[in-house]
Amino acid sequence: MDLIKVDICVIGAGSGGLSVAAGASQMGANVVLIEKGEMGGDCLNTGCVPSKALLAAAHAAQTIREAGQFGLKAGEPSTDWQDVHRHLHEVIDAIAPNDSQERFEGLGVNVIRATASFEDEQTVRAGDQLIRAKYFVLATGSSPFVPPIDGLDQVSYFTNENIFENRDAVEHLIVVGGGPIGIEMAQAFRRLGAKVTVVEMARLLVKDDPELARVVIDRLSEEGVLFYEGGRNLKLGRTQEGQVAIHCETDAGAQCATGSHLLIATGRRANVNGLNLEAAAISYTPHGVEVDARLRTSNRRVFAIGDVAGPYQFTHMASYQAGVVLRNMLFKLPAKVDYSAVPWVTYSDPELAHVGVSEADATKEGKVVRVLRWSFSENDRAQAERRTEGMIKVITTPKGLILGASIVGPHAGELIQPWVLAISQKMKVGAMASMIAPYPTLAEANKRIAGSFYSDKLFSSTVRRLVRLLMEF
Repeated sequence: MDLIKVDICVIGAGSGGLSVAAGASQMGANVVLIEKGEMGGDCLNTGCVPSKALLAAAHAAQTIREAGQFGLKAGEPSTDWQDVHRHLHEVIDAIAPNDSQERFEGLGVNVIRATASFEDEQTVRAGDQLIRAKYFVLATGSSPFVPPIDGLDQVSYFTNENIFENRDAVEHLIVVGGGPIGIEMAQAFRRLGAKVTVVEMARLLVKDDPELARVVIDRLSEEGVLFYEGGRNLKLGRTQEGQVAIHCETDAGAQCATGSHLLIATGRRANVNGLNLEAAAISYTPHGVEVDARLRTSNRRVFAIGDVAGPYQFTHMASYQAGVVLRNMLFKLPAKVDYSAVPWVTYSDPELAHVGVSEADATKEGKVVRVLRWSFSENDRAQAERRTEGMIKVITTPKGLILGASIVGPHAGELIQPWVLAISQKMKVGAMASMIAPYPTLAEANKRIAGSFYSDKLFSSTVRRLVRLLMEF
């Protein structure tokens, strides 16, 4: 068996692992990258990329339906699921070269396509090769979590790992899970012509501000998505006609729905099985590998990033953590993670985005804050595009330090980014209020809500008296 000695061994070729491998190799380190599946990982092949491509197709379909409001001839679009499948995979194929084995070998990375398993604290087996490294980086990602639902073994179902391979018409999709994935897929399939029922065991979009999440849920309801929130005692089965049947109990009573297809979208579980982490003295739980603020595991030669490490399972989090690990490994800097300004987005229509402290967080922690709100109905660009649903909500201290922001509305994922910068740099709301925003843009709403912080003082009776006095001179 061959023994390879390197500086860094990365296990997993998803977004985090690829970032570490590319960065380390280009800065002079000798790197081995091990991947047992597809290069690019979940994000490229079964996650972010195909899901957003599907949402783009659904958005195009909805544009046809709503064209009448602009004086154009509207109609009901016809979905060709074979062509939708082709569209998804053309998008994947366009991005794939950036994550390909050939590209990374061109960067000097030794790519090994095999399953990785630790032999000891400094050695990993990959196929018929042993890799001994100064540092290891675990970037093995996560897989769909499928809960033990009664009767699940009697039905076939989709997860994100296979739903984007579907080429057949979907008559009625039942979605179990009302988080971001479930909501995005529910809207996409509804807009592409399917009936959709969503069953959520807790609250829909539970991690987001309920006031803003309700705007998304109401929009999906208007489009025809049926929701069962707070579902308990779920049971699955098949009807005599071969349909999927789901039964649950809610506060409103017993509920039942039947559909042609089932999607399980109940979260994700870290990929830790099969790595033989015990041999490397790496502590872990079913939730993932345990790491410190520098992303080191209990074996100080081994770092972990991305979904396998948490606490946030986002592609952009894996990329951020990769930078922290590179500074630790290559430059011996005690770089630590800072999760005070982690943004996330649900790519529904309207989009739902958040960063920092929420109103509920502030209340729970007993913080004295100011809550600012600004409706998109007050934005001229939103009016011109007839996209006035939604709002911006900003949390500040009484002195104007920006603590958090949530946005529901068109392009919320883009509009949240100045607030990410503001919170990460500990800026006050005055900085946002004083910037020059081009007109007419949706982003002007960011300036307007920031300016509203000062409205009470600027338009007070005291200021009015002062202005009248000064006008005498």
